[in-house]
Amino acid sequence: MAERNLDFDRVVNRKNTGCLKYDFAVKRGYPAEVLPLWVADMDFQTSSYIRDALAGLSFHNIYGYTNTQHGDGFFDAVSGWMKRHHNWTVQEEWHVKTPSVSFAIAMAIKALTKEGDSVIIQEPVYYPFKSLILKNGRKAVSSDLYRDESGRYQMDFENFERKVADNKVKLFILCNPHNPVGRVWTREELEAVGEICRRRGVFVFSDDIHFDFVFKGEHVFFQEVKEEYKDFTITATSPSKTFNLAGLQQANIFIPNKEIRGKIKAEIDKTGYDEPNAAGITAARAAYESGDVWYEACKSYIAGNIEFADRFLKENLPGVSKSVTEGTYLIWLDCRGICPDPEKLDDLVINKAKLWLDSGKIFGNAGTGFQRINVACPRVVLREALERLSGLWGRG
Repeated sequence: MAERNLDFDRVVNRKNTGCLKYDFAVKRGYPAEVLPLWVADMDFQTSSYIRDALAGLSFHNIYGYTNTQHGDGFFDAVSGWMKRHHNWTVQEEWHVKTPSVSFAIAMAIKALTKEGDSVIIQEPVYYPFKSLILKNGRKAVSSDLYRDESGRYQMDFENFERKVADNKVKLFILCNPHNPVGRVWTREELEAVGEICRRRGVFVFSDDIHFDFVFKGEHVFFQEVKEEYKDFTITATSPSKTFNLAGLQQANIFIPNKEIRGKIKAEIDKTGYDEPNAAGITAARAAYESGDVWYEACKSYIAGNIEFADRFLKENLPGVSKSVTEGTYLIWLDCRGICPDPEKLDDLVINKAKLWLDSGKIFGNAGTGFQRINVACPRVVLREALERLSGLWGRG
């Protein structure tokens, strides 16, 4: 049967479904009528193959303990996707299943550092990185990214190495593609930061959750840049961003080094997490076995949304500078030129434009004055959001 869920223009009412994106505005201090384009959650119905697989699970009507094992097809589905779409060959012995990438980050922090140790990140960056570091009693250190003259973000390698040395950093959490600035790191950039980590004995946790959404350049897995990087790298992937399955709690983590893998598994064991979510496993397998057509169509639609946003902003909000979106379905807007006061900016966006976006300040000091917008939605919704912004400062 052919894929049936390819109408990405369709607006689906998600209210009153327990949806974090739509149903928690008032509880989180926002007006009830805000239009939400904040959390990285698509507004598209996922592949019909996933829906059919979950329907089959529901009709079985027994939902006991579930797991996967060698030869049952699950790892073949995961590794097949990696090979088809990224030409990446993964080994089954590397594979560790977790409920989410954030869970895996927490396990890596516990396994590879001790309380008081420093963990380095590159702000502005996905804010749970810092939260997980601090909540686990470690010190968060940032080597901030900087914007070059073209508005493209770059790593400051000299600053990175100095911060690593001065703080005796034990672990680096890499975001690739980078959320929120949309960079897809090149092989040369990854090698430059990788050599610092290799020399300084720093473990690398590479969060590649947005790896299926690359629009400019090519996704390079950090651990594949040099063979020896496999000895100190954890690579995290998940179908949750690609197929909008975050609520089903399934991530695929790859850890080539046996000793590191053992330490992280030991930390997982301490949580009492034994078997994965049956629905998550079912959905992930269906996605990776049969979701190719849906994925390619979805990626194409999102690319169109990014192009639409670029045109709209240039024509209607010339005072707003948008970073080039090389990867992810998140766009990063520099609003400092039209509203230098970040508190006023947030107030206008929320209470006048009635938009729930992600304020840049939550991504670290380097994000102050920016706004992050999720464009994985029907174009009519994106247009409405951008018109509301234009109504604040634009020509409209």
